[in-house]
Amino acid sequence: MLTGPSREHLDWPFLGEEHRALARDLDAFIAGGGLGEIDHHDADAACKALVRRLGDAGVLRHCVPAAHGGASEAIDSRALCVIRETLAWHDGLADFAFAMQGLGTGAISLSGSDEMKARVLPKVAAGELISAFALTEPEAGSDVAAMSTSARRDGDAYVLDGEKIFISNGGIADVYTVFARTGEAPGTRGISAFVVFADTPGFEVVERIETLAPHPLAHIRFDGCRVPASQLLGEPGEGFKIAMRTLDIFRPSVAAAALGFARRALDEAVAHARSRRMFGATLADLPTAQSTLGEMATAIDAASLLVMRTAWRRDVQKLNATKEAAMAKMTATENAQWVIDQALQMFGGRGVRSGEITERLYREIRALRIYEGATEVQKLIIGRELMKAAEGKAR
Repeated sequence: MLTGPSREHLDWPFLGEEHRALARDLDAFIAGGGLGEIDHHDADAACKALVRRLGDAGVLRHCVPAAHGGASEAIDSRALCVIRETLAWHDGLADFAFAMQGLGTGAISLSGSDEMKARVLPKVAAGELISAFALTEPEAGSDVAAMSTSARRDGDAYVLDGEKIFISNGGIADVYTVFARTGEAPGTRGISAFVVFADTPGFEVVERIETLAPHPLAHIRFDGCRVPASQLLGEPGEGFKIAMRTLDIFRPSVAAAALGFARRALDEAVAHARSRRMFGATLADLPTAQSTLGEMATAIDAASLLVMRTAWRRDVQKLNATKEAAMAKMTATENAQWVIDQALQMFGGRGVRSGEITERLYREIRALRIYEGATEVQKLIIGRELMKAAEGKAR
């Protein structure tokens, strides 16, 4: 029986001793039953319980800055990656519960007023509030400029109208970071960001959404939803910039979660190959199986190097990592999909049986190639960043 992920890659120079200590502490927490029994048939209750457990254990402190109960002065991308890779290896819902606490309030950490930070972030770090990030709309997913949710100024408030869909933690979140068109300029330059609490009149959950891997998701609506102007994040028209800065912080951690799923698939495949008897030997004795396992391990390490490079560039070099984050997210999620598919193939018919780990991993990985920027969008980001760099050199 597998008890935890391999830690060989934690010796890479991108990480410090504090990250290795974090991994050891997290391993001990999980080995001691810290995640509890996770009921995948009731994702809402499971996520609520996981948020509290992760908050009580201090793990959620890595989602906010130290000034408001966090573990480090600024959100540390490498810590996020270590945590998400570990949690994903064990359980996709545990990873989801952790990740959304950071993504849902990342914009508040970056651009919220001191009052808003003090009101929300310590409770998020403690697991006392659940957060959500509301950007996607029925007709505006990858094309954020097509956003139609509006926010018009009315005295000392903004009135929001519109809909958002596929919102993670939708229906269980206490606080939402919501992006809406305020019209200062065309396209993405006319979008602003707001904090909206779930009990605000005019906010409603229209529909709960079921997906391949059960996670709390919802279609939400704002109908004359009046939000105090003090809950605007940053300046009017800065919403798209705030959203992209938030995603730059957390996108490498999506890649890390994909690596967690992929490493679990490889570990399961190796264990299965060593024990599965066939053709008078074990599956592991067959050259074809050894070749496949070798490709799987290489695909994981190649992606992992990109992920760690991205987080290190942001944390240590303090440099823009938009291109690097896109490369890491694209490569890690695509490679993980392939690795998990190979593992499932190695398990044969057992691999697709409901309840098997390979079947669960196969369902978990699919959404990561879409959310926080689909693979096709990552390619566009990389190309755009290459053109910007070339134009800069030409000047």
